[in-house]
This record gives sequence, C-alpha cells and structure tokens, in this order.
Amino acid sequence: MKTVILIGALGKMGQAALTGLGNHNVITAGRSGDVDHIVDITSEQSIRALYKKVGHFDAVVNTVGFCEYANFTEMSEAQWLTTIMSKMMGQINLVRIGQEHIADSGSFTLISGILNKKPIPFAIADATTSGAIDTFVKCVSLEMPRNIRINVVNPTVLAEAWEVYGEMMPGFQPVPGTLVGKAFERSVDGFITGEVIVVDA
Repeated sequence: MKTVILIGALGKMGQAALTGLGNHNVITAGRSGDVDHIVDITSEQSIRALYKKVGHFDAVVNTVGFCEYANFTEMSEAQWLTTIMSKMMGQINLVRIGQEHIADSGSFTLISGILNKKPIPFAIADATTSGAIDTFVKCVSLEMPRNIRINVVNPTVLAEAWEVYGEMMPGFQPVPGTLVGKAFERSVDGFITGEVIVVDA
C-alpha cells in the first residue's frame, strides 16, 4: 500500500482517479471542501506547506488545472497567464518541489487533456497548456532523481461531466470515469515513466 496525495479529489476527474487508487492510502487535497488538506497549486508556498504537512508520501496524483476559455482574438494576456499559472506552472511546481520530498521510487501523475489532440473553439489556452504538460512529462522523466517516475493522463471528456461539456464538444464520445481511473492506476502501480496515457473512445 502506498501513500498517495490526490489533488482535486472532490472534482469529477478526481473522483475518476479515486476509482483506480483503491489499494492505497489516499490523502485528499483541494482548494476547498471536505478534504484532508487545502492546497492552491498556483502558490509555491501552498504546495510546500502541503508536502510538509503530509510528511511521507509515495505518489502525487493531480487532477486539477484551471483554464480560461475564450476566442483567441479576444483572449487577454491575463487570461493566458491564469491558465499557464494553473494548468502548466502549477503542475510543474508540484513536481519541481515535490521531487525534494517524495519517497525513493515514487511517482507523479499529472493531467492534460484531449483538446491538444482534438481542438475545439474557445479552448486554445487549455489545448496549449495540455500540450506543454505532455511534453514536460516526456522530457523531465529523463532527469528525475532517485528512480522517481512521472506520467500524464490525457483523457477525453468524462461521461459524468457530459452534461456540462457535451454541448461544446460535438462529435466527442465521452468515457466513463472508471476507465480514466484505470489510467491513473496504471501510472501509480505500474513501472512506466515519461508516458502520455491517452484515454479516448
């Protein structure tokens, strides 16, 4: 049994990840709500505080990354920076700071998303930062110390979230959260590293 920090545990993607972590001691974290620890991944201080409070841990699974949605021609620098600081730098900092604290042979699992492979209107910032995280994971896996592994789950829209996102994703086939949970399970319990685990219909 591993001690796994699950960030974004109360969200739809967090709940999907949780279905694949049943064999482990899961410590929940998020920006608010009934979680074990409050954390804001856009704050380096908040990330450091989380790791210090948890102490020993074997894996970090992140399922959050806030993105602004707008037409490219109307999107402001502030909207770009909001997305970059959350979906991209927030996740990079989870790894950059976390590699100092995680157990030997531990693992990080980040989140990207299918929109960098199948673009839709208004999602340019989401697609761009998802692509950046996919690339980050492939490259940083070659530099991770102490046999630490890192992967990213790149899922399509969840069936459980179709009511919210379905209208903006015509032609997409949603997948059940349990299927995405298997991708997180493979990352945490397997031996792969530097992999983009695509979950699509």
